[in-house]
Amino acid sequence: MAGKDRIALIGAGRMGGALATGWFRGKGKVDAEDLLICAPRLTGEMATLVRERGLKRVEALGPRTAKDVTIALLAVKPQVFYDIADNLAEVLPRDCTIVSVMAGVTIRTITELLGERPVIRAMPNTPTAIGKGVIVCVANEAADPRRKDAERLLKVGGKIEWIDDERLMGAVTGVSGSGPAYFFLLAESLAGAGESLGLPRDLAEKLAAETLIGAGELMKSSGLSPQELRRQVTSPNGTTQAALDVMMGGSALPEMMRHAVAAAERRSRQLGDTNRN
Repeated sequence: MAGKDRIALIGAGRMGGALATGWFRGKGKVDAEDLLICAPRLTGEMATLVRERGLKRVEALGPRTAKDVTIALLAVKPQVFYDIADNLAEVLPRDCTIVSVMAGVTIRTITELLGERPVIRAMPNTPTAIGKGVIVCVANEAADPRRKDAERLLKVGGKIEWIDDERLMGAVTGVSGSGPAYFFLLAESLAGAGESLGLPRDLAEKLAAETLIGAGELMKSSGLSPQELRRQVTSPNGTTQAALDVMMGGSALPEMMRHAVAAAERRSRQLGDTNRN
């Protein structure tokens, strides 16, 4: 990185591995000598990366290995964080910026356990693993000067969006965090409908997937709203209108989606309250 931050990546699971791999594709510009991997065990892509790049790795941070760390990226499960928090609080420098991609762990909880520090909380979604995700971030006041540095680390996963109110993270979880599963369910249901009308299963799945992917790319490149694009593809009294009349009759699909996202948001808040117990 241009600022020569010393980065400790704490956790070597799928998300940590995806980010680290992206850094060495050039987008994050992290030099191998400036990265420390902290994980008790390595598997798969992360193990290969450490071996091929000669990255320094420790099972747990100690005073000597942590003394120069300027950014600690927490990519562990919440319960693991609670287990190691006392050690992190003791060994990480007081001005070290914490960047967390942990689900449900609030900035307040992080500062309660690690002390008052610059903290940025990020909510990625699963397409982050292939660099096509969206990552929503929120920072406490102390971390405002480090936003650009966090973006340089996270942008390998996709687009970065910022919010100012952490309470919105539950809604973010409901829309983008859980959203890929809604997309997969729609593809599954659309393929199933085609199969019920006689299409071979593999063809129905391919048509459903490619149609949804293509529609997403069209929406992204056109700059038009989803509502306008829907109107453009819907001819009065045509086949699409017949299908939409079913899906939108009595606001069926829009109402179901509102209930679904609200349920995910509620569960996100519940997990934030119970993960620590």
